[in-house]
Amino acid sequence: MSFAQQLKDYRLTTAEILYRLPDHPSVLQSFIWQDLDIAPRYPELNKFLDFWQRELEGPVHSVRVASAKLISPGKYRHTDAVYRLH
Repeated sequence: MSFAQQLKDYRLTTAEILYRLPDHPSVLQSFIWQDLDIAPRYPELNKFLDFWQRELEGPVHSVRVASAKLISPGKYRHTDAVYRLH
């Protein structure tokens, strides 16, 4: 993952893909995909799902997506207490 991609608003994207097994269509299997992608269009995830439909036999049942920015402003908070040792 490059710093330049992060500055272009690429985010760490995780997708949980539920798909049906070809030999047992009543059984759902889970696959986790993770890569840098741009929300909300998700071009990398869409390329992967197009590949899945074109090349793999297990039909996709559903996809859940979560993404998080890797570069964000620093956060701070005030301390409630200070403890000192020696």
